[in-house]
Parts: sequence; C-alpha cells; structure tokens
Amino acid sequence: MSFSSYLNGKREDCAALVKALSRRFSYVSVLGTDVRAAVYRADRKSSAAQDGAGECGFVVKMHDGRAFFEYSLDDISGDKEALAEKIAAAVAADPALESRMISTAALEDPPMKEDFVRETDFDSYDDAQLLGICRELSAQLCAADEKVLNAIAMIQPYVVSKLFVTKNRELTQHYGWANGYLLAIYQDGKMVQARHVEGSDKLSEIIDNLRGSTDEVLDLARHLATATPIEPGVYDVITDSSITGLIAHEAFGHGVEMDQFVKDRAMAKHCVGQYVASPITNMHDGAAAAHSVASYFFDDDGVLAHDTQIIKDGILVAGLSDLASATQLGTVPTGNGRRDSYKRKAYSRMTNTFFCPGTDKLEDMIASVKHGYMLFETNNGMEDPKNWQIQCTAEYGIEIVDGKLTDHYVSPVVMSGSVPELLKSISMVSDTFKVIGSGMCGKGYKEWVRVSDGGPNLKVRVKLG
Repeated sequence: MSFSSYLNGKREDCAALVKALSRRFSYVSVLGTDVRAAVYRADRKSSAAQDGAGECGFVVKMHDGRAFFEYSLDDISGDKEALAEKIAAAVAADPALESRMISTAALEDPPMKEDFVRETDFDSYDDAQLLGICRELSAQLCAADEKVLNAIAMIQPYVVSKLFVTKNRELTQHYGWANGYLLAIYQDGKMVQARHVEGSDKLSEIIDNLRGSTDEVLDLARHLATATPIEPGVYDVITDSSITGLIAHEAFGHGVEMDQFVKDRAMAKHCVGQYVASPITNMHDGAAAAHSVASYFFDDDGVLAHDTQIIKDGILVAGLSDLASATQLGTVPTGNGRRDSYKRKAYSRMTNTFFCPGTDKLEDMIASVKHGYMLFETNNGMEDPKNWQIQCTAEYGIEIVDGKLTDHYVSPVVMSGSVPELLKSISMVSDTFKVIGSGMCGKGYKEWVRVSDGGPNLKVRVKLG
C-alpha cells in the first residue's frame, strides 16, 4: 500500500493555508490524516467483512506568541484567505478564551522535509482470503471440543497516512498494523472465555501464529472452567509480560503524562529525581522505543518519535509530553502528542510503555516463591495519578507452591495497592522481554488511542483479591 493519494494532492493546499494564517499567528501547522481500517470476523453462525474505525480530515494548530489554538475541519479546499479569516474569527469569537488561556513561550520551527514509510504485506491478501481465514479458525475451534459453544476469529488491519506541514517543514508518514484475535466461549459447569491476541505489521505472521494457537486457547478454556476464586491476601507474585505491561501502563503511564503536570494532577510531578521503584527497575516509553502498534515516525504535533527513559535504576527521570505541555513547562517535547482523531485535541499520551529486561531466569524466579501466584493476561486496570493508587486485573493466575507451578488456576485476580510500594517491591527481573500491542487506551473515559506495553517477568509482593 502507498501513501494516501488524497493527502498527496493536498500538500499545496496545506502550505497555502499555513501561509495565509501565518499573517495572524507566529506558528501554524496543518495535520492531514487518512486512516483506513477494516474488520474481518467469523463465528459459528456468521461472518462479515466491514469498515473499521477510520478517519479523514485536517486539524490546524496555531500559536500567537502567548497560547495555542486548534481548529479541525473535513476539507481545506477553496479560497485559503477566506478559510484563514474564518478560522481566525472562530478563535476570536470565544468570550471565555482569555480566562482559560495558559501563556507559553514562542515556538521554533526547524526546517525539515521527509517522507517516512514502513512496509507491510497487506496488499498480498484480499477481503475474501482474510474472511476465509477467520472462518477456518472459528470452525477449527468449534470442531475441536463439543463444549465450545462458539468461537470468534477476527483480523483487524489498519493503514495510516499523515501529512504535517508548517512554514519550514513538510513531513509524511505511512505505515500499517494489524491485530488478530481468537476467542473461545466454553462451558463445562460454568461458562468461560479464553482468548489469544496477536499483533504485527505482517499479516502473514499474524495468520501463522493464530493457526498455531488454537490448542493453546482450548487448553486455557478447560483450565478456566475449573478455576476457583483467589483467597485475598498479600503474596509473592510473578507477572507474565502482559501483566508487567499493565503495571507499566497504569503505574507510570498516565501518571507521567505531563499535561497532568501542568494541571498539578499527578503525584509524579513532585517526584522527578527521587527513588520511586526498586534499583533494578528501568522503564521506557516512546514510539521509537519498540516496534509495535504505537510505533510511528512523528506525533500529531509533528515532533519526531522518541525513546524516553521514565525510570532509571529506580529513579524517576522523565515524563511524557506533547508540544503544548512541554512548551508550558519549559521542557523538550518527547513526541507523545496524540489525538483520538483529527476532530480531537492533542494530549500527552503513552505509546509503547515497558519495563526493561534484567538478568534473572524465569525458572529461578518461580523457584524462589514458597507460596504465591504467577499472573497472566491483562484484563483491565485503573490508576489514580493524584494519589498514586493502582488496580490491575489479570484474567487468571496459576498457584505456585514450594517453587513449582501447580495445576491450580484462579480467576479473575485483582492486584491493588500503592504505586511506589508495588514498584519498590520488585526483587527479580527476567532476562526475557516482550511488548504486546493489541489494545486501546482512553484518557479518563474517552480520547482513545492505540498503545502497547510489556516487558520481562517481574517478581513483586502485592495484595491480591
């Protein structure tokens, strides 16, 4: 697939609008977005191919020497001088704007012109092939065990094209990502769901891995059907990469998004330079820090992708910023300015958030636990950045007794407590590493963007219930 022909034809329009608005504002950028998405889904009774959550439009960001303004629109065709007048009038028409304004320094606009591309194999598959693969996988799961009530197979590719234009810059990026899902609904005394998720910019990898995971999904379903509730208490816990990522995401993801620093809504603002975790703990975030669903070349503010170290040897060293929050705080933007869509504001948002690997072997970590649990598969999580409390839910855990994994499954499992207490309890970090990119993250209850997280296995001591 090639860069959007629609956006390609709008380069001159974007430049002309920037020129017209630059007579009124000291800095102007135009971001054009064209995202194409599809969903291929099959279960026991039906199958369908349909459009996914795509978008196509433009957002203008302006700075007048004091503050930022944004204006979104579906198209920028027509008279650019008239459009510039309309945008400027809309900004001036808000009577409450002055009282809400946060003054910031003037912006730099370093020259750059580049087209960024990450290749995919999406053109090798058509709709019929992808839908046929989903039908095949669903039928295979349904036929494998009479206790499978239904099985859902899904493949979701999306392709992103973005054009970013200022007075001195013209950037484009073009890349794709896809996720694959298997879900078995299984009943043996009680009804449970077992799932497997894949993510890649190669559909061939996703298809091969889904085909090789049907037995794993069925085995998990059978164990979940016999799983018991956990007895609440404080335990030694080993996390899989998914739960490690959930901790990273909730503990020092939202809590270090620096637009929250501006609003004084994050405890982390006051802890930069302090120990917040065990000295063997290191954490990163960034679109350039890993290759996953949230890997891009430049953010929605036109800032090139970064690899930001958040925690270094247990010390909180940096947060994540968009252009506005970095300008307000007097720091360098980290390339974390992201939008739900061109119709929405850019916020400081996580991208690929993960703990770094250590030196321990997983088998030694398990052997060190007298009685505890190994936790698997992210379900959901919540964080209170202001008071630094965390709650993470795992799909299931496996009991560890005398240093060995048993066949006793517990489900679901909720991990909760204080962020510093949890992170300071990290006593072992495995030498393995995995970043998982299959989910969406909201800011509050909205503003959804694609994120990934993960890392090695961690040994922690934490409250479970």
